Amino acid sequence: MAIKLTINGREFQAEPCDTVLTVAKAAGVYIPTLCHSEAVSDYGACRMCLVEVERRGRKRLVTACLYPVEEGLKVTTDSEKALRVRRTVIELLLARCPGSAAVKEMAAALGVTESRFSIADENSKSDACVLCGLCTRVCAEVVGASAISLVNRGTEREVALPFYNEAGDCIACGSCAYICPTGAISLVDSGNKRIISWPQGTVDFAMKACLNCGTNYAPVRQVEFMARKSGLSPSEFDYCPDCRKL
Repeated sequence: MAIKLTINGREFQAEPCDTVLTVAKAAGVYIPTLCHSEAVSDYGACRMCLVEVERRGRKRLVTACLYPVEEGLKVTTDSEKALRVRRTVIELLLARCPGSAAVKEMAAALGVTESRFSIADENSKSDACVLCGLCTRVCAEVVGASAISLVNRGTEREVALPFYNEAGDCIACGSCAYICPTGAISLVDSGNKRIISWPQGTVDFAMKACLNCGTNYAPVRQVEFMARKSGLSPSEFDYCPDCRKL
Protein backbone atom coordinates (compact mmCIF):
# COMPACT_ATOMS: atom_id res chain seq x y z
CA MET A 1 0.00 0.00 0.00
CA ALA A 2 1.41 3.38 -1.00
CA ILE A 3 2.39 5.86 1.69
CA LYS A 4 1.88 9.59 1.24
CA LEU A 5 4.39 12.10 2.60
CA THR A 6 5.52 15.61 1.78
CA ILE A 7 9.05 16.78 1.03
CA ASN A 8 9.59 20.53 0.96
CA GLY A 9 5.85 21.04 0.63
CA ARG A 10 5.41 18.64 -2.30
CA GLU A 11 3.42 15.44 -1.90
CA PHE A 12 4.97 12.11 -2.88
CA GLN A 13 4.00 8.47 -2.73
CA ALA A 14 6.37 5.84 -1.42
CA GLU A 15 6.54 2.16 -0.54
CA PRO A 16 6.76 1.01 3.10
CA CYS A 17 10.34 -0.16 2.57
CA ASP A 18 11.53 3.26 1.37
CA THR A 19 13.59 5.75 3.33
CA VAL A 20 13.35 9.52 3.12
CA LEU A 21 16.56 9.55 1.07
CA THR A 22 15.39 7.03 -1.53
CA VAL A 23 12.14 8.95 -2.06
CA ALA A 24 13.97 12.27 -2.30
CA LYS A 25 16.49 10.90 -4.80
CA ALA A 26 13.76 9.41 -6.97
CA ALA A 27 12.01 12.78 -6.96
CA GLY A 28 15.16 14.69 -7.83
CA VAL A 29 15.35 16.42 -4.45
CA TYR A 30 19.00 16.92 -3.50
CA ILE A 31 20.19 15.72 -0.09
CA PRO A 32 23.99 15.63 0.38
CA THR A 33 25.60 12.32 1.34
CA LEU A 34 29.09 10.94 1.80
CA CYS A 35 28.43 7.50 3.25
CA HIS A 36 25.52 6.38 1.05
CA SER A 37 25.74 3.92 -1.82
CA GLU A 38 23.00 1.83 -3.37
CA ALA A 39 25.46 -1.07 -3.46
CA VAL A 40 25.50 -1.50 0.34
CA SER A 41 23.29 -1.06 3.39
CA ASP A 42 22.95 2.42 4.88
CA TYR A 43 24.92 3.33 7.98
CA GLY A 44 24.23 7.00 8.75
CA ALA A 45 27.84 7.74 9.56
CA CYS A 46 28.56 11.02 7.81
CA ARG A 47 25.46 12.89 9.11
CA MET A 48 25.42 15.02 5.97
CA CYS A 49 21.94 13.82 5.04
CA LEU A 50 20.28 15.28 8.13
CA VAL A 51 16.80 16.61 7.38
CA GLU A 52 14.03 17.97 9.56
CA VAL A 53 10.91 15.83 9.88
CA GLU A 54 7.59 16.67 11.45
CA ARG A 55 5.51 13.85 12.89
CA ARG A 56 2.36 14.42 14.94
CA GLY A 57 3.26 18.07 15.39
CA ARG A 58 6.78 17.41 16.68
CA LYS A 59 9.90 18.30 14.71
CA ARG A 60 13.35 16.74 14.90
CA LEU A 61 16.45 16.09 12.85
CA VAL A 62 16.99 12.61 11.42
CA THR A 63 19.34 10.96 8.94
CA ALA A 64 17.46 10.69 5.65
CA CYS A 65 19.31 7.51 4.65
CA LEU A 66 18.00 5.59 7.66
CA TYR A 67 14.65 7.16 8.45
CA PRO A 68 11.71 5.10 7.11
CA VAL A 69 8.81 6.84 5.43
CA GLU A 70 5.43 6.90 7.14
CA GLU A 71 1.97 8.20 6.35
CA GLY A 72 1.65 11.96 6.71
CA LEU A 73 5.34 12.57 7.37
CA LYS A 74 6.50 16.11 6.57
CA VAL A 75 10.12 16.47 5.51
CA THR A 76 12.09 19.68 5.06
CA THR A 77 15.51 19.13 3.53
CA ASP A 78 16.79 22.69 3.78
CA SER A 79 15.35 24.05 7.02
CA GLU A 80 17.47 26.55 8.95
CA LYS A 81 18.15 23.98 11.67
CA ALA A 82 19.15 21.23 9.23
CA LEU A 83 21.46 23.54 7.28
CA ARG A 84 23.08 24.84 10.46
CA VAL A 85 23.91 21.33 11.67
CA ARG A 86 25.11 20.27 8.20
CA ARG A 87 27.47 23.24 8.09
CA THR A 88 28.89 22.28 11.48
CA VAL A 89 29.36 18.69 10.31
CA ILE A 90 31.13 19.78 7.12
CA GLU A 91 33.39 22.07 9.17
CA LEU A 92 34.41 19.08 11.26
CA LEU A 93 35.06 17.07 8.09
CA LEU A 94 37.08 19.96 6.63
CA ALA A 95 39.21 19.96 9.76
CA ARG A 96 39.73 16.22 9.49
CA CYS A 97 40.17 16.08 5.71
CA PRO A 98 41.45 19.49 4.55
CA GLY A 99 42.87 18.03 1.34
CA SER A 100 39.78 16.10 0.24
CA ALA A 101 38.27 17.47 -2.98
CA ALA A 102 34.93 15.78 -2.22
CA VAL A 103 34.69 17.41 1.20
CA LYS A 104 35.74 20.81 -0.16
CA GLU A 105 33.13 20.62 -2.91
CA MET A 106 30.38 19.74 -0.46
CA ALA A 107 31.52 22.51 1.89
CA ALA A 108 31.42 25.06 -0.92
CA ALA A 109 27.87 24.02 -1.79
CA LEU A 110 26.91 24.79 1.81
CA GLY A 111 28.71 28.13 1.77
CA VAL A 112 31.52 26.94 4.05
CA THR A 113 35.02 27.99 3.01
CA GLU A 114 36.99 27.30 6.19
CA SER A 115 36.70 25.43 9.46
CA ARG A 116 36.67 26.86 12.96
CA PHE A 117 38.26 23.68 14.23
CA SER A 118 41.90 22.57 14.33
CA ILE A 119 43.08 21.51 10.89
CA ALA A 120 44.74 18.14 10.32
CA ASP A 121 47.80 17.69 8.12
CA GLU A 122 46.60 18.30 4.56
CA ASN A 123 49.21 15.93 3.16
CA SER A 124 48.40 13.04 5.48
CA LYS A 125 46.76 10.03 3.82
CA SER A 126 45.04 9.03 7.06
CA ASP A 127 43.30 12.39 7.21
CA ALA A 128 41.49 11.81 3.91
CA CYS A 129 39.27 9.22 5.62
CA VAL A 130 35.86 10.49 6.76
CA LEU A 131 34.98 7.19 8.48
CA CYS A 132 31.98 6.70 6.20
CA GLY A 133 32.31 2.92 6.43
CA LEU A 134 31.62 2.37 2.72
CA CYS A 135 34.83 0.38 2.30
CA THR A 136 34.09 -1.96 5.19
CA ARG A 137 30.50 -2.51 4.06
CA VAL A 138 31.35 -3.25 0.44
CA CYS A 139 34.07 -5.66 1.57
CA ALA A 140 31.66 -7.52 3.85
CA GLU A 141 28.33 -7.27 2.01
CA VAL A 142 29.31 -7.35 -1.67
CA VAL A 143 32.71 -9.03 -1.82
CA GLY A 144 32.18 -11.30 1.17
CA ALA A 145 35.74 -11.03 2.43
CA SER A 146 35.35 -8.79 5.51
CA ALA A 147 39.04 -7.98 5.26
CA ILE A 148 38.88 -4.46 6.72
CA SER A 149 36.83 -2.92 9.50
CA LEU A 150 36.27 0.15 11.63
CA VAL A 151 38.18 -0.21 14.89
CA ASN A 152 38.61 1.72 18.15
CA ARG A 153 36.35 4.46 19.48
CA GLY A 154 36.09 8.22 19.69
CA THR A 155 39.00 10.18 18.25
CA GLU A 156 40.90 6.90 17.75
CA ARG A 157 38.27 5.51 15.37
CA GLU A 158 39.79 4.38 12.07
CA VAL A 159 39.62 1.90 9.20
CA ALA A 160 42.19 -0.82 9.66
CA LEU A 161 43.38 -4.19 8.46
CA PRO A 162 43.25 -7.06 10.97
CA PHE A 163 45.77 -6.44 13.74
CA TYR A 164 47.24 -3.59 11.65
CA ASN A 165 49.06 -6.30 9.77
CA GLU A 166 49.47 -7.01 6.09
CA ALA A 167 46.34 -7.73 4.18
CA GLY A 168 45.11 -10.87 5.97
CA ASP A 169 41.88 -11.83 4.20
CA CYS A 170 42.13 -9.05 1.59
CA ILE A 171 41.77 -10.41 -1.96
CA ALA A 172 42.96 -7.15 -3.59
CA CYS A 173 39.74 -6.77 -5.59
CA GLY A 174 39.89 -2.99 -5.16
CA SER A 175 36.22 -2.53 -4.27
CA CYS A 176 37.19 -0.44 -1.26
CA ALA A 177 39.21 1.95 -3.42
CA TYR A 178 36.46 2.28 -6.03
CA ILE A 179 33.76 3.11 -3.47
CA CYS A 180 35.83 5.45 -1.26
CA PRO A 181 34.37 8.97 -1.69
CA THR A 182 37.49 10.87 -0.65
CA GLY A 183 40.41 8.94 -2.13
CA ALA A 184 41.66 7.75 1.25
CA ILE A 185 42.16 4.32 -0.34
CA SER A 186 43.97 4.12 -3.66
CA LEU A 187 44.79 1.35 -6.12
CA VAL A 188 47.48 1.17 -8.79
CA ASP A 189 48.26 -1.75 -11.12
CA SER A 190 51.95 -1.79 -11.95
CA GLY A 191 53.35 -4.68 -13.96
CA ASN A 192 52.87 -7.90 -12.03
CA LYS A 193 51.71 -6.10 -8.88
CA ARG A 194 48.57 -4.42 -7.61
CA ILE A 195 49.40 -1.77 -5.03
CA ILE A 196 46.67 -0.80 -2.57
CA SER A 197 47.24 2.03 -0.11
CA TRP A 198 45.15 2.32 3.03
CA PRO A 199 45.51 5.11 5.62
CA GLN A 200 47.69 2.79 7.72
CA GLY A 201 50.00 1.59 4.97
CA THR A 202 50.55 0.10 1.54
CA VAL A 203 50.43 -3.54 0.45
CA ASP A 204 51.64 -5.09 -2.81
CA PHE A 205 49.69 -8.02 -4.26
CA ALA A 206 50.91 -10.41 -6.94
CA MET A 207 48.92 -10.46 -10.18
CA LYS A 208 47.98 -13.59 -12.12
CA ALA A 209 49.19 -13.73 -15.70
CA CYS A 210 47.11 -15.29 -18.47
CA LEU A 211 48.78 -18.45 -19.79
CA ASN A 212 47.87 -17.49 -23.34
CA CYS A 213 48.47 -13.75 -23.77
CA GLY A 214 50.53 -13.06 -20.65
CA THR A 215 48.27 -10.23 -19.46
CA ASN A 216 48.23 -9.67 -15.70
CA TYR A 217 44.47 -9.73 -15.48
CA ALA A 218 43.62 -10.16 -11.78
CA PRO A 219 45.25 -10.44 -8.35
CA VAL A 220 46.24 -13.99 -7.43
CA ARG A 221 44.29 -13.73 -4.18
CA GLN A 222 41.14 -12.68 -6.00
CA VAL A 223 41.43 -15.57 -8.45
CA GLU A 224 41.89 -18.02 -5.57
CA PHE A 225 38.88 -16.49 -3.79
CA MET A 226 36.69 -16.84 -6.90
CA ALA A 227 37.76 -20.45 -7.33
CA ARG A 228 36.81 -21.26 -3.73
CA LYS A 229 33.47 -19.45 -3.92
CA SER A 230 32.48 -20.93 -7.28
CA GLY A 231 33.69 -24.44 -6.60
CA LEU A 232 35.58 -24.41 -9.90
CA SER A 233 39.06 -25.75 -10.37
CA PRO A 234 41.81 -23.10 -10.12
CA SER A 235 42.85 -24.14 -13.64
CA GLU A 236 39.59 -22.60 -14.90
CA PHE A 237 41.15 -19.23 -14.16
CA ASP A 238 44.44 -19.81 -15.98
CA TYR A 239 43.26 -17.64 -18.85
CA CYS A 240 42.02 -14.05 -18.88
CA PRO A 241 38.36 -13.37 -19.84
CA ASP A 242 39.33 -12.39 -23.40
CA CYS A 243 41.34 -15.55 -24.04
CA ARG A 244 38.65 -17.77 -22.53
CA LYS A 245 36.35 -16.59 -25.33
CA LEU A 246 38.71 -17.88 -28.04
